[in-house]
Amino acid sequence: MPNKFKGVGTAIVTPFHKDGAIDFKSFQKLIEFQIKGNINYIVALGTTGESVTLTKDEKVAVINFVVESVAGRVPVVMGLGGNNTREVINNIKNTDFEGIDAILSVSPYYNKPQQRGLFLHYKAIADVSPVPVIVYNVPGRTGANITAETTLKMANGIENIIGIKEASGNICQCMQILKSRPKDFLVISGDDALTLPLMSLGADGVISVIANAFPAEFSEMVQHCLRGNFRKAQENHYKLVDIIDAIFAEGSPGGIKAILEMKKLCSNNFRLPVVGVSKPHYNHLGTLIEEFGNFN
Repeated sequence: MPNKFKGVGTAIVTPFHKDGAIDFKSFQKLIEFQIKGNINYIVALGTTGESVTLTKDEKVAVINFVVESVAGRVPVVMGLGGNNTREVINNIKNTDFEGIDAILSVSPYYNKPQQRGLFLHYKAIADVSPVPVIVYNVPGRTGANITAETTLKMANGIENIIGIKEASGNICQCMQILKSRPKDFLVISGDDALTLPLMSLGADGVISVIANAFPAEFSEMVQHCLRGNFRKAQENHYKLVDIIDAIFAEGSPGGIKAILEMKKLCSNNFRLPVVGVSKPHYNHLGTLIEEFGNFN
């Protein structure tokens, strides 16, 4: 099972029409673009997909659409988490997991639980989930870090937890996990810019934002890493690194949707409180895209 989630998983955006309705036609186009770009799996209803602005019915519609569109060609991971453990469990029990290969569950945000609370939260989720669970540690958004010690305790003590998306930005913490993890426990980069260094230390891949717009190029870099060809991976990394930095400069998914609009994959529309990037930054992204084209 863990091998299904090595490589690149695209944290796919949710395209919207100007009136805020979900743009399923563009969604279909974007999914096909990912699969043709050789990504390894698709992650729907994550942060990049603006899942917190979707209603329960819309979330069902989105995941059903993704499963139907992917049609078994690559694995599908569903974002399903929250800071109310009981509600997350109820959501799991009321979800149809047909065609869903795993869930990505963000650590509880805002209430800043202790490490013991984080462990018990994930144990409760893993105990009821009919599919494997990937933990998502992103303290910059949640306000609470999952320590290496807690991650390793989950890796060794909770069978249904198969890996962690590590977006702490703390290389030392990631190394502690990589050094002591059990066999087949995945360590997945949660930061596009840190994917190369983390994979050089033994990480298994990335759940990526930039892959929305550059699936083939980013997948190529990650595959070089998996084969141990880090010199080739560096070439891809340095071609993309300025764009990666820029898509997060004014918030995500503002930057990536701007590029997707330039590439005619979906419109640059959002749901509040997310807004698009400023006009000067949009133009800067356009310049970077033109320069990237000159690399090829």
